[in-house]
Amino acid sequence: MLTGRELPSVCNTPGPRTRALLQKKDEFVSRGISNLAPIFIESAKGAVIRDIDQNVYLDLYGGIGVTNAGHCPESVVEAIKAQADKLLHSCFMVSMYDSYVDLAEKLAEITPGSHAKKTMFVNSGAEAVENAVKIARVATGKPGVIAFEAGYHGRTLLTMTLTSKVKPYKHQFGPFVPEIYKIPSAYCYRCIYKSTYPECGMHCLEAFNRFFTSEVAPDNIAAMVIEPVQGEGGFIVPPKEFLPGLKQICEDNDILFIADEVQSGFARTGKMFAIEHFGVVPDLMILAKGIASGLPLSAVVGKAEIMDAPTPGQIGGTFGGNPVACAAALATLDLMVKEDLAGRAAKIGAIIGERMRTLQERFPQIGDVRALGAMVAIELVKDPLTKAPAKDEAGRIIQACLRRGVLIMGAGLFGNVIRFLPSLVISGRQLDAALDLFEEALTEVLDSTSGPI
Repeated sequence: MLTGRELPSVCNTPGPRTRALLQKKDEFVSRGISNLAPIFIESAKGAVIRDIDQNVYLDLYGGIGVTNAGHCPESVVEAIKAQADKLLHSCFMVSMYDSYVDLAEKLAEITPGSHAKKTMFVNSGAEAVENAVKIARVATGKPGVIAFEAGYHGRTLLTMTLTSKVKPYKHQFGPFVPEIYKIPSAYCYRCIYKSTYPECGMHCLEAFNRFFTSEVAPDNIAAMVIEPVQGEGGFIVPPKEFLPGLKQICEDNDILFIADEVQSGFARTGKMFAIEHFGVVPDLMILAKGIASGLPLSAVVGKAEIMDAPTPGQIGGTFGGNPVACAAALATLDLMVKEDLAGRAAKIGAIIGERMRTLQERFPQIGDVRALGAMVAIELVKDPLTKAPAKDEAGRIIQACLRRGVLIMGAGLFGNVIRFLPSLVISGRQLDAALDLFEEALTEVLDSTSGPI
């Protein structure tokens, strides 16, 4: 049984059981469901994963930001078992239960702002985004929504429309939802205005003056939806002025500010929510992923008067706020506070960030290092002057890590970003070992070329 203290050990991949199950998967699972690592997990604990052929891996992707509190934390598992013994399902819209209300109260307490707040629960980040837009439209009586280039908000029709990257998320799935408007984000490494921060004067904010004339009138816009740190877009951390500037634009034009914290929330960035780093209080927040240690649950939390705009029956869902998922979320939040996982995230991020910047001095192909807490990424380029994306090399590094027993993922508009989302309970010894192995993989790939990639 895994203890969560193991180090990686890979000698049999893909092993016989994996090969057999891969054949079965290819026969019965839709091809559209992609798989980065050709492994099947048998068990996981803390920051450690074991596959069905007994290979052991260190997890630096954290279930894509879900297992912030680690795999199978004991207190959460116990809460799940206790709730499962009592009630698996009721549907809160028919007959209610206390864990739904208790979790709504807890989220009102820990989210930014001292105003009265209310919450509704659904199952996934995309569902929460959909409902936040619905609520904003009802509350304002306006249809338009502003989203940002490099943003990712989900795979449903509306959330695909809000999402920026075409392949693989949107290709051939149109037509898309009307009244969605895109504007460049503050992607400083690849500034669309060819400016350099901080001398730029924040052209990305100034652009709204023209945008509201050339694209859409602000009195047609219900809400602006943005990730405080753009996740799938490449862990893009904006300048400190950007989000407050957006909030001011919203206030000046009677537009609701919606923070999508699906990937950046729940202690990931060194605070409970990433938006807290910028001193901005959103009108609505979209929460998911790390909320319940892996059980399907998401939430829209916001100002009470906005959340009350829909009439009874306009929002909800059969499984939304399932009692077992709510029990898991309450236990997860208690654990995060008790273990100060936000503080731990800040330390982990500092360690990874320093290591990546040291590697950047050796490898100019690391064009940019971006970090907010334990949400860290490097952007790989073929040449630091042209910044041509090095997508293939990023993929090779990820596979070289897999062979060494480190699970890691890519990201980015151009597929050339490697992201680090380790479980926040990873030990110092495990983190050092994982980073050593990552350096080996990076060196194997980048040293195999001469000069620029």
